[in-house]
Amino acid sequence: MDRINTIGRRKTAISRIYMSAGSGAISVNGKDYKQYFPTEVLQIILNQPFATVNGVGGYDVKVNVRGGGVAGQAEATRMAIARALVELNAEFRPALKKEGFLTRDSRMVERKKPGRKKARRRFQFSKR
Repeated sequence: MDRINTIGRRKTAISRIYMSAGSGAISVNGKDYKQYFPTEVLQIILNQPFATVNGVGGYDVKVNVRGGGVAGQAEATRMAIARALVELNAEFRPALKKEGFLTRDSRMVERKKPGRKKARRRFQFSKR
């Protein structure tokens, strides 16, 4: 198996991954993923696709991620890994689709409107 290249997006984070068969090493922007995503929740998010298809430790993943915050980056990477697993083996698709890892979460921050304090927040109204 050669390298599989896929992309995942979440909010403003974009994650490009290169996956190949290996020992389970995951590097994110040149660092170990446990160093880049220090909280256990983010590490679990990253490993969810592997846990779903019982493929933990079977693939080496090199991740380039930019934009957004750490949570968005972790979820973008999760989507990219899920897409790579489907490209590798089409039988993984139903399980990953059921968990929602292949669906692009299109929710973005709503822009601030003119004449308002925030996107929807209006200034305080005083009747008297």
